[in-house]
Amino acid sequence: MLKIDLNSDLGESYGRYHIGKDDQVIPLITSANIACGYHAGDPDVIAKTVATAEENHVGVGAHPGFPDLDGFGRRKMDMSLDSVSHMVTYQIAALAGFTSNHKLHHVKPHGALYNAAGKDLNLALAICRGIKEFDPNLTVYALSNGKLVEAAKQLGLPVAQEVFADRNYEADGSLVSRKKPNAVLTDPEVVAKRTVEMIKNQAVTAITGETVPLTVNSICVHGDNDAALQIVSQLHKTLNNEQIDVATY
Repeated sequence: MLKIDLNSDLGESYGRYHIGKDDQVIPLITSANIACGYHAGDPDVIAKTVATAEENHVGVGAHPGFPDLDGFGRRKMDMSLDSVSHMVTYQIAALAGFTSNHKLHHVKPHGALYNAAGKDLNLALAICRGIKEFDPNLTVYALSNGKLVEAAKQLGLPVAQEVFADRNYEADGSLVSRKKPNAVLTDPEVVAKRTVEMIKNQAVTAITGETVPLTVNSICVHGDNDAALQIVSQLHKTLNNEQIDVATY
């Protein structure tokens, strides 16, 4: 039986601003990428999200991003590689402090940091050094076939190659920029069918029509997608019908 991890970016509410339906999404996923307070989230939100994930036996992961609350971490910042490493370690340690055993399951960079690391090996290595400084056994969730995968392997970190259920792809395997039309998918049935094809074919059709090879260990649905709950629910139903087991990587 095929097996796939299902993850979601969560804990992105902040103060009086509420984002996503985390309480309803968490029971349907196997791994949670929880914002660490830099691009989103705050101590109260982190505490609640971690507790909910642990109650549902979901793998708790750190979701570190650039210090960019106004831009939701989706604007690339010019930082030294050392600063990137320190920033990542800091955020991971902060999130781990809220877990029951002060340990995490994985780390997945957020937004502009994640996208840039998919193409920039030096940046990817800086991120991985920050992860390894905290725990060399943490699994790195990384864009399939991207430079972050290469960096994790170079530094001996476990890696889960990730694809996106609700995002379109460019021919080079990168995600279509959110500044472009049709970057985000919201139809649950379309997303579910496409996800099954990605898992079975280990490939995706780019927005320009090319077939892009992928390695699929984990599927991501963005928690801030307005249709996230409906997408995750439909994914569960479709994957079950296709005899694909949903389990933590």
